[in-house]
Amino acid sequence: MSEAINKQQEELARFIERYAKQDGIHATAIPALFFNRQAVIAGPVYGVFKPALCIIVQGAKDVWLAQKRFRYSPADYLVASMNVPVIAQVAEATPVCPYLSLKLEFTPKQILDVLSNLEIPIAIKKPSGQAIFVNQIEAPLLEAVLRLVRLLEAPEDIPILAPLIIKEILYRILQGKHGETLEQIAIEGSYTYRIRSVIERLMERYDQPFRIEDLAEMANMSISSFHRHFKEITAMSPLQFQKQLRLQEARRLLLSEAADAAEIAFRVGYESPSQFSREYSRMFHLPPKEDIKRMKASYNETADM
Repeated sequence: MSEAINKQQEELARFIERYAKQDGIHATAIPALFFNRQAVIAGPVYGVFKPALCIIVQGAKDVWLAQKRFRYSPADYLVASMNVPVIAQVAEATPVCPYLSLKLEFTPKQILDVLSNLEIPIAIKKPSGQAIFVNQIEAPLLEAVLRLVRLLEAPEDIPILAPLIIKEILYRILQGKHGETLEQIAIEGSYTYRIRSVIERLMERYDQPFRIEDLAEMANMSISSFHRHFKEITAMSPLQFQKQLRLQEARRLLLSEAADAAEIAFRVGYESPSQFSREYSRMFHLPPKEDIKRMKASYNETADM
């Protein structure tokens, strides 16, 4: 990396250390901007990525979308273009050199606002790109991120300047190698836009059964085309996608409520507690009761989610 990028990352690291003195995820005075610090390598974290830009300034992290692993570090940035269930794990962190990162969440409307100011033709029928991509970090993007973070020192400027700088940050990503993947989420009628609508439906009604025919009709695609584009974007089938949502929600409920596994299984949409237990064990490597007991005994998870 260039000396300019190293200096930018050093400054970002100082800001994150200043505002995230303890391990965990820390909200900031800038809406949608979060800092994360982790001094030890903990177990994997299961959650749903929202559309966001993630930048690491110290350490490294692995993110799995289904069976595909994305490793990123200070040399890269990661973008999630839509809501997808993932597994994430910090790969490099020590008390002396903790993992430090930031996350900036965004919306399809913000992407569309940037695109509306670009005088370039936008193709609707471009192939779908995967919902997560990693790209090499560049100085202009880091400079824009730094100017956004510096606003924390001048909170009175945040309401006016933060939206403008965020727009520039999104513009820099759209100009990058995978910019077309991001633009497609905001273009009405694109394959990605239509799959995003189906994903939002699955997120809202994860506990309800569905018919593939209905989802394909919602996306205005044939069943075979719908299957292909859904898997290109999410790296999984609609059924696998729903299963991950159900099991992640079940785990959250088991941690937060005094309910047994069978009751939670029914609440998240399972008809068979034994099937729920099998699939839970397959995903989290322990039966529900043992997994929750282990987590409560050593619960110290953090993630960019």
